[in-house]
Amino acid sequence: MEQKVKITWLGTAAIRLEADGETVLFDPFVQLVGGENPNCLDDFLQDQTICVTHGHLDHMMDVPEFLDPESDAEATVYCGEVAAETLSDMVENTSNVVKVRPGDVIRLGDVRILVMEGKHAKPGKSQVFQKLFSRRFLQYFRNALALAYLNPKFPEGGQTLMYEVHAEGKRVQVMGSLGLQEDQEYPQGADLLILPFQGSEFLEAVALEVVERLQPKRILLDHFDDAFPPVSEHVDTRRFKKLMDEEYPQIKVVKPTAGKTVVL
Repeated sequence: MEQKVKITWLGTAAIRLEADGETVLFDPFVQLVGGENPNCLDDFLQDQTICVTHGHLDHMMDVPEFLDPESDAEATVYCGEVAAETLSDMVENTSNVVKVRPGDVIRLGDVRILVMEGKHAKPGKSQVFQKLFSRRFLQYFRNALALAYLNPKFPEGGQTLMYEVHAEGKRVQVMGSLGLQEDQEYPQGADLLILPFQGSEFLEAVALEVVERLQPKRILLDHFDDAFPPVSEHVDTRRFKKLMDEEYPQIKVVKPTAGKTVVL
């Protein structure tokens, strides 16, 4: 009987991938008050293998909970050097934190994960200005204060990773942010590309450039939801899907529902 790769989007950039008897959780994050896909730590803590794409708080703020000796979680966390340094400032014991860099391969039973160099998206200054002077800023003022305090503690440091999972004869590429290095050659034709649809002033154009370079067979969008208002917002994906239908009709684009599993 042929095995399948199961992928569940859990809000923001949190992805759970199950294959070959292994479970890997990418970028767990508990959404703030007002987040459109409310979740809690209990949704994540059963996971034993965590891969972090970069150190921003919406990708790593809750990772220290997996390293707390008083919790039931005894996870192994794979991340870049900058993220590892952030964790070392927050938890006493980092023996379960494994630093990885582009070119490394993580082996979990029959699952193989190639670590690649990504690039963080750059939001436009106008986007930041609009959010600071919006009605939502007052509505979620407590969130804004918390984010202003926490954000400097979670630097990206110019180090965003991308992971390519090889399992069950399939390849799944997991991007942490909407960007690729200009001078890098990336493997094309993955069975699924998990594409963060957030963070750029020219969102559709940047996303189409990524698609052109990676040429995936299928796309699963994530990070399009309003997870930490007032800084985040729900992103309309309809224009991108229309452009994809026109330029890449052979590539199916899926906008997932939080908690619903997609099977490859």
